[in-house]
Amino acid sequence: MNIPPGTLFIISAPSGAGKTSLVKALLQSTNDIQVSVSHTTRKPRPGEVDGVHYHFVSQEGFDELRSRGDFLEYAEVFGASYGTSKKGLQEKLEQGVDVILEIDWQGADQVRQVMPNTISVFILPPSRKTLESRLNNRGQDEPETIKKRMAEAVNETSHYSKYDFLIVNDKFEQALAELKSVVVSRRLHISLQKDRLANLINELLA
Repeated sequence: MNIPPGTLFIISAPSGAGKTSLVKALLQSTNDIQVSVSHTTRKPRPGEVDGVHYHFVSQEGFDELRSRGDFLEYAEVFGASYGTSKKGLQEKLEQGVDVILEIDWQGADQVRQVMPNTISVFILPPSRKTLESRLNNRGQDEPETIKKRMAEAVNETSHYSKYDFLIVNDKFEQALAELKSVVVSRRLHISLQKDRLANLINELLA
């Protein structure tokens, strides 16, 4: 059995749509898939661990990595910088591991230019009212920040048509099943299966 390279999945969503919870559940229920750990200059939130959720760096450190060309993509979101390491990502893909990038539309545009075979998924909230309620219930942001996040949500959502798949996160288990189906359908694609099942196919055709 040959091992084809892993697939890069981009998952984007407006803040509060539930992207992080869906990805976490996907990782717990699916083999051979990991999340790329991004670098960021923002401060850790309660419960976040350096090297697990993000690589937390100073702005100076981030700028140095960027100037060296270490990032596949980078963007500024709500005053903080975010970037994806080229080396770490490529190593995982070469091992046949599928990788998830949780990035915004700006980063997704950059990645598509370099890796056009990337599969992209956009997560929508069931309504504007639900999105605002989720942001308030998180208790992580001040009212003014939530107002900015709602405005940015409109901008983020306006780029939905650039993505391959759209999923509405209304009923969590259904949204999770739909997200898993995207991963499974990609793994069953002929471009990957013909290499993975080469020995079986040759035997059946002998």
